[in-house]
Amino acid sequence: MRTDRTNQTSPTRRAVLGAGIAAAGSGLLAACSAGSRDGGHPGAPAPAGSPPNGREAGGAHPTPAEPLRKHTLRAIPSPVELGAGRTFNSWTYEGLLPGREVRVTAGDTAALTLANHLPEATTVHWHGITLPNDMDGVPGVTQRPVEPGETFDYRFTPTHPGTYWFHPHMGVQVDRGLYAPLIVDDPKEPLGYDHEWIVVLDDWIDGVDGSTPDDVLYQLRKGKPPVGHGNRPGGPVGAGGGALADDGKAPGRAPSPSPYRRKGPKRLMAGATSKLLGGHAGHIAYPYYLINGRTADDPTQFKAKPGDRIRLRIINAGGESAFRVALGGHRMTITHSDGFPVQPYKTDALVIGMAERYDVMITAQSGVFPLVALAEGKGGRAMAVLRTGAGAVPKPSAHPAELDREVLVSARRLEPDESVAMPRRRYDRLLRVKLTGGMKDYDWGIDHEPYNPDTLHKVERGERVRLVVINATHMWHPVHLHGHTFSLAGVDSNGARKDTSIVLPHNKLVADFDADNPGLWMLHCHNIYHSESGMMTTVAYQG
Repeated sequence: MRTDRTNQTSPTRRAVLGAGIAAAGSGLLAACSAGSRDGGHPGAPAPAGSPPNGREAGGAHPTPAEPLRKHTLRAIPSPVELGAGRTFNSWTYEGLLPGREVRVTAGDTAALTLANHLPEATTVHWHGITLPNDMDGVPGVTQRPVEPGETFDYRFTPTHPGTYWFHPHMGVQVDRGLYAPLIVDDPKEPLGYDHEWIVVLDDWIDGVDGSTPDDVLYQLRKGKPPVGHGNRPGGPVGAGGGALADDGKAPGRAPSPSPYRRKGPKRLMAGATSKLLGGHAGHIAYPYYLINGRTADDPTQFKAKPGDRIRLRIINAGGESAFRVALGGHRMTITHSDGFPVQPYKTDALVIGMAERYDVMITAQSGVFPLVALAEGKGGRAMAVLRTGAGAVPKPSAHPAELDREVLVSARRLEPDESVAMPRRRYDRLLRVKLTGGMKDYDWGIDHEPYNPDTLHKVERGERVRLVVINATHMWHPVHLHGHTFSLAGVDSNGARKDTSIVLPHNKLVADFDADNPGLWMLHCHNIYHSESGMMTTVAYQG
């Protein structure tokens, strides 16, 4: 069992939509009421486990406040300091980057209220959690957007322990500072370790020289309006960009959104390639890459003793970047992928796509070691430091040899722990979708079409569904299914349980899931710029 947690750093689609919101009834709408408008952040608590200066974890410092189980989560405009005196204006949860960890025990209820103090509507998506459909946080699909000054109550009971996170599902807001870890503890935790280190990776552009994620999306699409769940003028957003009518239906698409126009400097890059990712690595030239909100030249530090066993919970909260992660002087043993346990797998490094999570165990050596996250194919890096003794902080250019040794790219190599392996059975239904589009026109879509709220991939409760996602593009995509976990389908056995999985160019994802959670659930690429350009669709339960 873990012994310490003080070292944490922080008919038609429209008819279905109308019926779904109406079925939720006043319960959904009554959750919205005027919220406090103070918007400031003086005296806010530090992230659970963080020391007062927010840069160093471990050693002697006061026991942190209890992690959140019941809380009002304030989304606010706020400055963020990324290290070395760099401060930019962004949007965050309570002025913290990452936001403060939410932590519950499996089987307990999380009671979390979103208070929106932003100038735009927003929601919260609890990524990877199996929860009721009306708590999933997708605007115009599972709930109305939470408008400025309103609140919304999220209530759900996680049943599977693991490492998860939360973020908006509104336009490209996730590429601001609106994200935080969500940890579901196992009341019968089988792993033994001395410390836990939450490691949140990010690519950062918001506020730098006037850049915003919306401006970047405008540049990528050459002015064409987004077609996902982004903000629109003229009222609340419906699925596919339509403004929701009073009856909860989505009558059509709103006019081209005036907020999407060129404001900041050019942020597009060419020539970002990666053999590990099969070619093109990305298209956005991020100025900074972060671990736990800090740049490599002013990193967070985690303190332990030689011989300590440390559990790292690694979360990629980035908008467009995969990271190759390694800890200098150590091999890692992967114990979990996307929250679910796997048979222990040793590696020197791993590649983690946007929204994926890996838990790894290490035994701390003596010294000072860089934890490096290379922005795969882009040339940038983030760094944090493990300190178990005296020594200088590694240089920002530190490049552990482990980065170039054995690297896990795909969870296909992993086998599930017996406790979570899906029982083998024939599938009842086959869902086949094709990822299409390209970089030149930035016309990403599903089956050669942009996101359309009337396109439903139907399943029935109780079915075993085989999902085949064919990547017909020249770029990799991290594919995420809401409301379920799937098992990577293998020849001899069912594979690791996942909710997000990298699909390399001209390859396919074959996965099985059980249709045991009725509702409307998004299936999309978690490159947020791809999904807002049309690479998403809806899985819908019949009836």
